[in-house]
Amino acid sequence: MKHIAIIMGGYSSEFEISLKSGNVVYQYLDKSRYVGYRIHIFKEKWVYVNDQNQEFAIDKNDFSVTVNGQKITFDAVFNAIHGTPGEDGLMQAYFDLIGLPQSSCDYYQAALTFNKRDLLSVLKPYGIKCAESFYLNKGDVIDTAAIVAKVGLPCFVKPNKSGSSFGISKVKTEAELPIAIEVAYKEDSEIIIESFLNGTEVSVGVINYHGKITVLPMTEIVSENDFFDYEAKYLGKSQEITPARISPELTEKVNAVAKRAYEILKMKGFSRSEFIIVNDEPYMLEMNTIPGLTTESLIPQQARAAGISLEDLFTNAIELALTK
Repeated sequence: MKHIAIIMGGYSSEFEISLKSGNVVYQYLDKSRYVGYRIHIFKEKWVYVNDQNQEFAIDKNDFSVTVNGQKITFDAVFNAIHGTPGEDGLMQAYFDLIGLPQSSCDYYQAALTFNKRDLLSVLKPYGIKCAESFYLNKGDVIDTAAIVAKVGLPCFVKPNKSGSSFGISKVKTEAELPIAIEVAYKEDSEIIIESFLNGTEVSVGVINYHGKITVLPMTEIVSENDFFDYEAKYLGKSQEITPARISPELTEKVNAVAKRAYEILKMKGFSRSEFIIVNDEPYMLEMNTIPGLTTESLIPQQARAAGISLEDLFTNAIELALTK
């Protein structure tokens, strides 16, 4: 039996969603192959939480835990932390240093994809399209006229390094820009302002499944709100249609771009890329490397549509980590 640490929580606004994802992984873990341990990673504490909700401190020297006088070490880590430090490369680098296999991509890819500006800058020369954008760092002079001249209206103001749609605003007038920028700065000191793309939003999961890079059935996002914000994502204010209602030809085209991005970046583990399709052309918005893993989340939905159970999805991720 392999001992698997399922890390969850994190230091960002996404910690509650991460706890849900981690608990789903714990619930669906193949109990005939693995012993799962829920590990909560917070700024103030790293702890193993048992089924009685007792907490035991993690020894950060080797990521072990001592329970009732017995030291437990892990064979691999299943990473379910959305946001920092699980999705931005910090945990990946730490596990790399101590030689512990983990289920997500490597630290460089995590840091790169977590930074929307850098990700799109790397992929653009490969012909992967993205929206017109304007960058701001905290303290920069805010020239609203220059922003509008570059990206037009409406536009989206986003924290550069944040997930779950925290801090994102759709701006319809120049006067709204300063307020939206302040909202985004609450999540991150770097901002990306993008032109509005009027088209079909889709989400594409790509995984290495049994050693083969596999594109999962695409999800079409139809939000009741102005865009796919936190409410739409987590509070039922959207329709998520899997597979997406687009032609086989267009599906093939978008899938090819998502797979190519995965290959260009030498990705491992899960990836979920978001696109807006405008005039039959996919424009990439971002790539998530620790996507939601609750039963309602997009990757589990897509896996189900592909005939992959959650148990199989998680077993596949662990086995790939163990063979890295």
